[in-house]
Amino acid sequence: MTASGTTDAGHTLGVVVVGAGFSGLSVAWRLRERGEEDFLVLERGQNVGGVWRENNYPGVACDVPSHLYSLSFAPNPEWDRAFSRGSRIQDYLESVVEKRGLKPWVSLNEELLDAEWDAEAALWRLTTSRRRLGARVLVSCAGPLTEPIYPEVPGLDLFEGKTLHSARWDHGHDLAGERVAVVGTGASAVQIVPELQPVAGRLYVFQRTPGWVVPRPDRRITEFEKRVLRAFPALTKLYRTGQFLFRDLMSYRMIRRNPLARRLFQRKSRTFLEKQVPDPELRRKLAPDYEIGCKRVLITNDFYPALTQPNVELVANGLREVRERSVVAVDGTEYAVDTIVFATGYDTTTPAIYKRIRGRDGRSIEEVWDGSPRFHRATAVAGFPNFFNLCGPGTGSGHGSMIWKAEAQTAYVMDALRVMDERGLESVEVRPDAQDHYMRWAGDDLDRTVWARGGCQSWYLDEAGKPSLMWPRTMWGFRRMLRRFDPEHYRLQPAREVQPTRRTVHA
Repeated sequence: MTASGTTDAGHTLGVVVVGAGFSGLSVAWRLRERGEEDFLVLERGQNVGGVWRENNYPGVACDVPSHLYSLSFAPNPEWDRAFSRGSRIQDYLESVVEKRGLKPWVSLNEELLDAEWDAEAALWRLTTSRRRLGARVLVSCAGPLTEPIYPEVPGLDLFEGKTLHSARWDHGHDLAGERVAVVGTGASAVQIVPELQPVAGRLYVFQRTPGWVVPRPDRRITEFEKRVLRAFPALTKLYRTGQFLFRDLMSYRMIRRNPLARRLFQRKSRTFLEKQVPDPELRRKLAPDYEIGCKRVLITNDFYPALTQPNVELVANGLREVRERSVVAVDGTEYAVDTIVFATGYDTTTPAIYKRIRGRDGRSIEEVWDGSPRFHRATAVAGFPNFFNLCGPGTGSGHGSMIWKAEAQTAYVMDALRVMDERGLESVEVRPDAQDHYMRWAGDDLDRTVWARGGCQSWYLDEAGKPSLMWPRTMWGFRRMLRRFDPEHYRLQPAREVQPTRRTVHA
């Protein structure tokens, strides 16, 4: 590919990766480690970063410790906080591309528009915003937290003020002195509200369901600590391993509905609420009535204090409708507002990428799944040969690092490529019976978790009400499951004598 990205329908690549966030860069680096040059990473944005490029709202930060939320092959002794701000994570991802020499294989401002499996040629036929390509293997690393979702609220199109979404923030809009409605009290809202409270004239926070909140053990990392980590790189990896073990062993017990662990976590959260919110009526509104862990646990130190300020009002009965210059709560109370901020999450089960990838029978992933994702080992999908899906349904944990999961899936993909090369295979396609067996196993296990039985509705659930977006066991168990490719569960098609021309493409 030239620098301008010319169209060339004759280009056929070994691997095309969609998305240049953590998982896409993980795949890209492991391909380079294998000595591969015949691949390309398609990135629709102007820069790498994925979720951290898209989400740059005020106060955006990670709720996973910095060293755990890092790629294993790119340890970073320069983290300045125990829990990093989004801008620092974005800087880190850009540095990974620079230091690892991945730029030639990343094509920015190029979006995948369509992908269709050509069974005759055993290739993926791709149409991007620039050109047409062929790919032996397609790896989707688009991620679940980039496509904003808005609630279906009557009158929203009539609103004359400004609307914002946490994933589409407009930094040019000045909120100083404005009357602002924040819709949602989830993970992004608890970061946004404390930032807007000192700025807004009046802040209305619309809560549908209260969340369990625990303290954020954040702190500044000293220069001395950084110097030690620079001098002894092995300590950075050891530190990361320690964070992993603590989260995997402790938080996992909560997910499995261990009574002792659940009581411990819930007591800690209740005590935190009582300490930070002296008003008993406000405390009542903020107290969850479901098991901790059923919805995403919120990690914050300043959300509760922000709600107690005189210019903030918690509206605890949800949003009913929007009018030209106001919003109306479920109880009929009307609030005049200038700006509405939607902190309402993302389309995690039917993002655009699943509409654009069409498998053996011509149907898209979205059509095949029909609201209930089905997959094998959270990575392959029956009917979609030579296709792997990273950080999608089946990978969520609620307690660990998605980076750990992405690297585990990357290892599985690399081993699949090894098997294909060593056995001279044209395609690998997971068998429907193997996928069904996996889904029964995972489904039975998930049915015993707090996500299924904790008494709440969450974005962890698919349209059938099953927590199919989640992984039911430990992060370590996820890695063990994906430590090797399992050809015994796949249809293996040997390569034919005539193979499509493959050319090295540099972005």
